[in-house]
Amino acid sequence: MFRRLITFCFVIAGAATPALSQEPGAWDARIQEAVALHEDETVAFRHHIHEYPELSNREFETARMVAEHLRELGFDDVREQIAHTGVIGVLRGGQPGPVVAVRADMDALPVTEDTDLPFASTVRTTYNGQDVGVMHACGHDIHTAVQYGVASVLTGMRDDLPGTVLFIFQPAEEGPPPGEEGGARLMLEEGAFANPRPQAIFGLHALSGLPLGVIGYTSGPALAAVDHFRATIRGVQTHGAQPQAGVDPVVMASQAILSLQTIASRNVHPLEPVVVTVGMVHGGQRFNIIPESVEIEGTVRSYNPEVRDLVEKRMHEVLAGITASGGGSYEMTYDRGYPATINDAELTAESLVTVREIAGPENTQELDPTMGGEDFSYFANEVPGFFYRLGVHREGTRTGPHHSPFFRADDASVAIGMRVMSNLLVDYLLQNAE
Repeated sequence: MFRRLITFCFVIAGAATPALSQEPGAWDARIQEAVALHEDETVAFRHHIHEYPELSNREFETARMVAEHLRELGFDDVREQIAHTGVIGVLRGGQPGPVVAVRADMDALPVTEDTDLPFASTVRTTYNGQDVGVMHACGHDIHTAVQYGVASVLTGMRDDLPGTVLFIFQPAEEGPPPGEEGGARLMLEEGAFANPRPQAIFGLHALSGLPLGVIGYTSGPALAAVDHFRATIRGVQTHGAQPQAGVDPVVMASQAILSLQTIASRNVHPLEPVVVTVGMVHGGQRFNIIPESVEIEGTVRSYNPEVRDLVEKRMHEVLAGITASGGGSYEMTYDRGYPATINDAELTAESLVTVREIAGPENTQELDPTMGGEDFSYFANEVPGFFYRLGVHREGTRTGPHHSPFFRADDASVAIGMRVMSNLLVDYLLQNAE
C-alpha cells in the first residue's frame, strides 16, 4: 500500500531548507523517527509516575520532573506552580505562525491498585481523613507521558515549526481536595492563556476497552457537565421502637432518593441526556435509634444548560415536598462543576483528516457522547478545542474500567499517542500559518 509522498527536510550545513509541505501527515516520517528515538525514555518516565502517583494538588514530584525535562529540552519559557502544581512550557518555532496549546492532566486517584504490572503503585496516603492507596486508575500517567514525549519530538524540529506550542501540564483534573481550588479553571484564572494566548487547544484521554492503536472521537458534545449536590434531611431523633415520638429522616431520605429518579424520567425531555445519581447516604449511630438527620450526596450530569437549571429546581421541589409531608426539613448545596466538553466542529473536521492519515481510517472510530466529565471543557470554552480518545487496551490482557483497581493501559499506547498528537499539532500550525 502506497502512502502519499512524505515531504520533510533536515537542515544541512550550507544547504538551503526546502519548502515544507502543508499536507496532513506530511511530517509523519520525521515524527516517527523522533518518536522511536524518545520512546524508551518516555515509557520509563510513565513507569516512574505510575509507580509513584500523586493525588490532586499534590503532584509535586511529577511537576518537578516535567519542568526539569522542558528546561533540559531548551524550552523558551517554563512556568511552575500554576494552580498549585501546574507547569506551562512555551516552545517557539523558528518560523512565524499561530499559537496552539496541548494539555495533559497529571493527578492520580485514591484507589488501591490491583494489577500485576511490575511498576504497580504501592503508595498510600491520607485523603479526607482516611488511609488510602494511590493509583493512576484513569490513565493520567499515559496523558502526561505522551505530552512529555511530544515535547521531545517537537523540540527536535523546532527550527522548522511555523508557530508556537503551549504545553499545559495540569493538576487536579479529578477535582481538588475539599476546601481547595484547582484544575483547569484555576490555571486559566492564573494566566495559563495570557502569554501567549493559543488559537486552539488539543487534548487526549485514554479509554479503557478501546483497542490499542484506535483513536476515538466525538464531534460536538463529547462529555457532560458535572454537578455535585449534598442534602441534609432533618427529622426528630427518637427510640427505634417508638417512631411515633419522632420524625424519621431515614424514611424521608429513602423517599427522596427514589423520587429524584423521576426527574430524568418524568420532567426532562426523553431525548435530552441527563443523569441524577445519589452515590452516598450517611445517617444513624445505632440500630435501635431513629437519627436526627440523614445526608445524601451525589452527582448530576447533563449537556443542556436549561436541563441543568431544571434539574436543580426540581431537586429542591422534591426535597421540600417530601420533608414537608413527613414533618421534617432539608438543606441542600448544589455546586456546578465542569461545564460540558464540546468539540469545535470545524477543528474536529480538520483534525480528523490528520487522524485518519496517521492512524488509518480503520482505526479511527466515532464514539457516542458520554456522561463522564472533563475539565478540559474550561479550556475549550476559551478557544476551539479537540479532545479525543486514545486506545490503550492490548487484546488478551486483563483490564478494568476507569477508576477501578484493575485499570490498565498498555505501554505501546504512549508511542502511538506521541505520533498522533505531534502530527495534530504540526498540521494545525502548518494549515494556519500565514
